[in-house]
Order: sequence, then structure tokens, then C-alpha cells
Amino acid sequence: MSLRRPSATRLLTVARKTLLTVLSVQLGVAIVMSLVDSYRRRGKKPKPFPVSAPSTVEVGFGSVTTYTFGKDLYDDMIAAIEGAKKQILFETYIWKGDATGERFKDALAAAADRGVEVYCIYDGFANLVVSPVFKRFPDNMLVLRYPVYAAGWRFFDLSRYGRDHRKILVVDDNTGFVGGYNIGSAYETEWRDTHVRITGPAVWDLKRAFADFWNLNRRRRIRHSERPLLLETASTWEPQIRVQRNVPRLWMFPIRSMYIEAINRASRNVWITTAYFTPDQDFVDAMRHAAQRGVDVRLLLPLKSNHIVADWISRGYFTQLLDSGVRIFRYKDAMVHAKTATVDGTWTTVGTANIDRLSLTGNYEINVEFIDESLAKQLEQIFSTDEGNCLELTSLEWEARDLHRKFTEYFLAPLRPLL
Repeated sequence: MSLRRPSATRLLTVARKTLLTVLSVQLGVAIVMSLVDSYRRRGKKPKPFPVSAPSTVEVGFGSVTTYTFGKDLYDDMIAAIEGAKKQILFETYIWKGDATGERFKDALAAAADRGVEVYCIYDGFANLVVSPVFKRFPDNMLVLRYPVYAAGWRFFDLSRYGRDHRKILVVDDNTGFVGGYNIGSAYETEWRDTHVRITGPAVWDLKRAFADFWNLNRRRRIRHSERPLLLETASTWEPQIRVQRNVPRLWMFPIRSMYIEAINRASRNVWITTAYFTPDQDFVDAMRHAAQRGVDVRLLLPLKSNHIVADWISRGYFTQLLDSGVRIFRYKDAMVHAKTATVDGTWTTVGTANIDRLSLTGNYEINVEFIDESLAKQLEQIFSTDEGNCLELTSLEWEARDLHRKFTEYFLAPLRPLL
């Protein structure tokens, strides 16, 4: 027995070193790929892409306006801020310090100057490259920078590592915006994304989502008031609109369940648009099984996203999806960043969560779930417009890809849980 233990120990040591070496090489390859891709993109501008004009439908006791072009959205968001009477709740993942970012900052500061309560939240990690000068705000604006490292001494608590990936604007009690758009000049004209403006009782759910996050993290505002953001109790429920929130701190991840339930209930079609596609196998199986029972399942992705490693990893799912009958469309000439889906001409979701591990089981996210035929029809029309700017990936084309591409997909597959 005494002779076996050193041997077993040596084997474990070799196994650990081998595993660490392989993982290090994988991470190294991923970093090199990202650097090379960034170098190749220098100076390149996306080409024009088709968009749909803002369109409004009545849903329940309010309305929903859908935006597919950043300029249209930003103009209406600024107009809402400029018309605010009592309160503005503004939350974003990325807030660039460019002309568009300054435009929002100035509008929010002006609202605070005229007596409006202005609360702002932005993610510290996502804005590391933004100038510190831009991140200086007037004292009459209440600003929460969600920290780069939020775990504190609880480094072992995985629930404290999620990023704040949400994008919300709520003005007074009557208007709310939510969707995939961050704040920046590139997003205004160069990215294809989707956002919605909501009026009616569902706005209160967006307010509550903001207030809950603020109150959970308000003590991070060093040298500022730590008073909670209190809301009046809403007495009206909107049966056709539900706001789903991922809250890592509370181990709440309903958005993944929402998607899988909708896909499992589908009988006619499932059309999904996402910027990044690295889900768990159960999510992939739900899509496969839907296609196998005759549902028209379509997945729309960027042909080339802003994260090349995510592109390569997502391709590892293509074989089983195509073999099951799922149709894959890849958006060309611009970055599609939308996070939307529509099922059976009735169910729709628009929000901030990508279909990847970070969004579905890691980050703070918010998606709105709609049960309304007119809105579903509108999202289907938008999907069809986007589809016209796509290249469909066929099984024959996929099977004929180069050997080095197959190897890269296989080699990077272990990185899926990190994305």
C-alpha cells in the first residue's frame, strides 16, 4: 500500500499539470484570436443594414413600441428624459464617453437641475476603458457604479460575481425602455439591436426591478446617501406582460426557464435572435426536440460578432442543431446584438439576456415576456427583415468546412462554461 500512494500522488500531479497546461493553451489561443481579430477590424466600418421604423401596438392596458435602429431609440429616450417631471431611473451596462454618451449625461444632469430625482447605475467592469473624467457626475445626480469586483471578502461566494448587464430607463410612472441597446455612438448607427418602450401598468415592474437592484447595492455608494429607493405599491397587474429578472445574488435565473418553457410549448414556430449562442445542453436539446416534432425553429446570429471566441465556441453546437432540422441564419455586414424571440405567433420576449452561460446563469439581466398576437406578428416581421440580410448555413456547407475549423471548434469547446 505504501508503494502505491506515491504512484497515485504522482499520477494526480501529472493529471493536474496536464489539465492546467491544456486550459492555459486554450485561454492563450482565445486571447491571440481576439487580438488578431481586433487588429483586422481596425478602421473597418459596418455596411448599411435594413431596419424597421418604430412601431407601436396596444398590449393590455398600455402600449409597446419596438425599435430596431439606435438613432430612433435614443431620440425618444432623450425626449422622455427631457419631459420628466418627477423621477428618472437610468441603468446601462456600457455607457461610452463619446458624443452620444455625453448627450445622455447632459440630458440627465439638466433634469436633475430642474428638480427631477435622477438615479443612474452603470457597470464598472464594462466601462473600465471609459475616461474617469466622463464618470464624474454632478452631486444632484445619484449614481451607483457597480464595482469591478463585487464579492469583497466573500471571494468564495459565486453569487457575487455577476455583472450588471441590464439596460433600463424609466421616466416618472408612465414610460419605460428596456432591451439590448447600450449607450454609445457606434450602437446608434452601426449595430442592429432591439429595444422596446412600454407604457401602462407594466412600467411599475421595471421601476421595481431598478429599485431592487439599487437597494441591494446602495451601500457601495461611498460618501453618498445610503437611503433606499422606496416605491409606492402598485395595485394593477398586467396579465399580458411579465418582467423576468435574473438576480445572481438571490440565485434567481428565471429567463433560462422562460425560454425553455416557451420552446417546449411551441407547436408552429420558434424564431430566436441572439448576439452570442453558448447555452447549456438542455437548452440545445429543447430546440432540437422542437424541430424534430415539426416546429419551424430558426436561430439568427451574427456572421461575425464583436467577440470572435464566442463565435467559434457557438459553432460547436451547429452540427446537432442542423441535423435536427434547426435553420441557422447568420447576419452579415453589421453586428446584430438583439435578444429577442417569438413563438407560435403569440409569445414574445425582448430584453438584455443573450443565450449564453453568462446571461442565463451568471449576470443580472432583465427580459420582458409578452403574450400578444399583434406584438408577436410585429417581431416576426422584424425577424423576416433581418433574415433578408442573412446567409443561411446549410448542412452541406457546414459539413464541407475546413479541418482546421473543426479542430478549433473542438479545442475551444471546454471554454463554454466561461462564456
